[in-house]
Amino acid sequence: MDPQATDEPASALPIPTWQLVLSLAWPALAQQGLSFIVLLSDRWLAGHLDSPEATRIQAAQTTAHYLAWFITCYNVLVTVGSTALVARAVGAEDHQLAVEATHQSLLLAVILGLAATAWAFLGGVRWMVHVLNLEGRAADYAADYALILFGLLVFQTIEVAGIACLVGAGDTRTGLWVMVGVAIVNVPLAWGFSGGFGDGVHLGFIGIALGTAVSHVLGAIVVIVTLVRGRFGLSLAWGLFVPRFDLLYRLLWISVPAGFDSLSVVAGQFWFLSIVNQFGDEESSAHGIALVWEALGYLSGAAFGTAAMTLVGQNLGAKRPEHAERAGWMAFALGCGVMTLMGAIFFTFAPEMFRLFCPKPEQAAIIDAGVDVLRLIAFAMPPLAATIVFTNALRGAGDTRVPVLFTWIGFFVVRIPLAYYLAFGDITLAGSIAGWSWDFGGISGFDYRLYGCWLAMSADILVRGIFFLVRFLLGDWKETSV
Repeated sequence: MDPQATDEPASALPIPTWQLVLSLAWPALAQQGLSFIVLLSDRWLAGHLDSPEATRIQAAQTTAHYLAWFITCYNVLVTVGSTALVARAVGAEDHQLAVEATHQSLLLAVILGLAATAWAFLGGVRWMVHVLNLEGRAADYAADYALILFGLLVFQTIEVAGIACLVGAGDTRTGLWVMVGVAIVNVPLAWGFSGGFGDGVHLGFIGIALGTAVSHVLGAIVVIVTLVRGRFGLSLAWGLFVPRFDLLYRLLWISVPAGFDSLSVVAGQFWFLSIVNQFGDEESSAHGIALVWEALGYLSGAAFGTAAMTLVGQNLGAKRPEHAERAGWMAFALGCGVMTLMGAIFFTFAPEMFRLFCPKPEQAAIIDAGVDVLRLIAFAMPPLAATIVFTNALRGAGDTRVPVLFTWIGFFVVRIPLAYYLAFGDITLAGSIAGWSWDFGGISGFDYRLYGCWLAMSADILVRGIFFLVRFLLGDWKETSV
């Protein structure tokens, strides 16, 4: 395309907004699809392991899934600031700043990764499993699984930090190809470590985690090699890894509130899971399988959120707030359409989707408990799209503080109290976690158990979706400094 007469820089040529969004979203969508395939494979393996404790293993994997989710949210402490700062620098055509921010992002990733590993092995993981009300052999399975992931976590933080910087520069394809490699390696390693390579050691359930951890080691190596060779104007020079506290401060200024927001989500999810785990292994397993399928919708929205974050950040850096706003709305429209389609699939094929993971007759109770909740969450896909896409759009603008309040309201004012109310019959909202006790008095609710919890989750998603949509609509984020 020949440059057209315009006062705007060449990067602002009037390419249709939908085309810009799709050009960034489709690699991210493919990347999320590969992540989902790995998640699907791991859940399938857990359900088909030749073990008399299959139901306990599936319950353990539900908790392990939440602990892996904690890792994802923890990574936000480095990824959001990296994408936002690099995107602003690229939009302002300050390529030296983009390169320096990339080095500081990787340095921060190493520090945070090693800190999380130390915390996990000093008792953090087993404390979290205890908090989640998982007991007995299922608790041991979950803790051992998570410790494998935390043991090599620094490689995953390096991997995601490098990809986040490339996304900020406008490159969503490298992340796709890295995840292709991770998936290609992950699936056979998980199968091999869990079932044994030939006459090798059979690690069972924890072999699945080892396959995941090793694949991220290889992914981190590929990301570093890519940056050393140079990509989208970003390249590494070892002399730039000297700490730059001004840039670290700017990265953390954006990332810490976003990380606190994500970790608040984790805290709410952990509390929520502690309620579900009280119903027993069958309903805990059903909850986990339904979450795996719900991730198909969530990850689709996250791909369009990635596009929104990049385009909002770059356009604000280039002093084009109206283009940033248009990109955010287009990303939401497209993401909402895809997620609504996923909801229709959930509602139609829920029984078949559960039978894929529950082939044994003794797992029928898991299917019975899970089909209805998967069909329920299908109706929450549009507000979930608003939550995901606009969260990322606001993060691209550096607006990461007010959204924390939305998370607190959604989880701790709506979801958790409503889950207690709907999940049990006549109850007293009292209990304790890790020595902390509460007693909110008696209340007469409904005995909906797992279905009641998912009703509460749907209400939370609706409330937060409205909050994020209104926040983006008001436009205060356009004035945020990074």
